Amino acid sequence: MSAKRTLDILISSLLLLLTLPLMGLVTVVVRIALGRPVFFRQQRPGYRGKPFILYKFRTMAETFGADGRPLPDGERLGPLGRWLRRTSLDELPELLNVLRGEMSLVGPRPLLTSYLDLYTAEQARRHEVRPGITGWAQINGRNIVSWADQFKMDVWYVDHHSLGLDLKIMLRTVWLVFSGKGVNEPGQATREKFTGDTG
Repeated sequence: MSAKRTLDILISSLLLLLTLPLMGLVTVVVRIALGRPVFFRQQRPGYRGKPFILYKFRTMAETFGADGRPLPDGERLGPLGRWLRRTSLDELPELLNVLRGEMSLVGPRPLLTSYLDLYTAEQARRHEVRPGITGWAQINGRNIVSWADQFKMDVWYVDHHSLGLDLKIMLRTVWLVFSGKGVNEPGQATREKFTGDTG
């Protein structure tokens, strides 16, 4: 077992124990405010593109338009959802993904499976390591950097990752969580979808 994986197991186990009461409280609040399901589950590409089920707290209401389609994200994301995202509390269930070996504490964020065919060969290298709850791109702009810049930072991390860098990223992440910076792209509820730009 690598040192990185050992660190993932130790820290994620500790954080799960420490945050269990908080996760219980968030579960109750989400259940009351948004109803069921409490958890958001979605297939995402992991290490070398292998799919896994990502777990997060649900932040959006299940509301639909007259045509039966879900309303835009901005209309479904209410005050509770915005607060959960700003504080990153919605990410806590991903610690289970880390414990199961599907994710790491630090690595490129796991994006949509529909993006896989849109990446250039260089951008696809972001899957050469396990995806992370936080990463180099997240502490250098989060959702306010362009997709092209994010992917460049993801690949930079792949080429330079180390335990020292991971610890630096984790410490920086704690500060960013409290600052609430970069949660959403300006003018977007979260951020605009990736459409295959190679800039």
